Amino acid sequence: MRRQLPFIQGGEGSDRHVDPRPSRLRTSLAQPPDINETFLREVDENLRRDRARDFARKYAKWFIAGLVLFLALSGGWIYWQHYQRQQAEREIEQLAEVYQGIASGNLSAAPKKLDELSSSRQPAVRASALFTRAALALEQRDTKLATAKFREAANDGDLPKPYRDAALIRQTALEFDTLKPEEVIARLQPLAKTGEPWFGSAGEMTAAALIKQGNRAGAGRLYAAIAKDKSVPDSIRERAVQIASSLGVDVSALQSAPAQ
Repeated sequence: MRRQLPFIQGGEGSDRHVDPRPSRLRTSLAQPPDINETFLREVDENLRRDRARDFARKYAKWFIAGLVLFLALSGGWIYWQHYQRQQAEREIEQLAEVYQGIASGNLSAAPKKLDELSSSRQPAVRASALFTRAALALEQRDTKLATAKFREAANDGDLPKPYRDAALIRQTALEFDTLKPEEVIARLQPLAKTGEPWFGSAGEMTAAALIKQGNRAGAGRLYAAIAKDKSVPDSIRERAVQIASSLGVDVSALQSAPAQ
């Protein structure tokens, strides 16, 4: 009887002795390699880091220049604001000294100092200096200089409107006799309205210009409007009542109703 070799025995014996390792190797070779996600993330981070480094190298000088410029501008602005405050304080002190000198009767140094302050960057200081210089000129009977100073203030667009309106009223009052009636009316038209702060003065000069034109009826109506406006100073209202009456406008009842 022949002896049967184990590897050719049928049934379960043949399966039990087969080596499975070649089958696993073939399976692993058939699949694509497993790329680790951590490796991919590291590659991506390295790529971004390289790009950031290249960008920084390329534009670093521009960033530094921009930063230096920003710091310089910020520092300059802060210094300018500080300088402006100090300058304003000095100019206010100088203006106070001028007023003290005028009050004590010492007018010799005032004109020069006021002329310097008339160029101040501070609107309030500049306006005060111009008005005071004009007042000194009037005190010295220099109407031409006073008119020029009021004109300068009236045409200064950087001054607040109340300053400019007050200067325009004073300028027009000084020039009234040399102006044509239509020039007075056109110049004061924005101010010669009921409710305007300078309605009394502007309306009074406008009415006088209307009389020069021969428009007595229009002047009478304007004087009556002035007399009725209780915000107008009493002295102007009283004159308005008298002149309106002389023009045939009966406003005598308004004399008993002064402004409160």
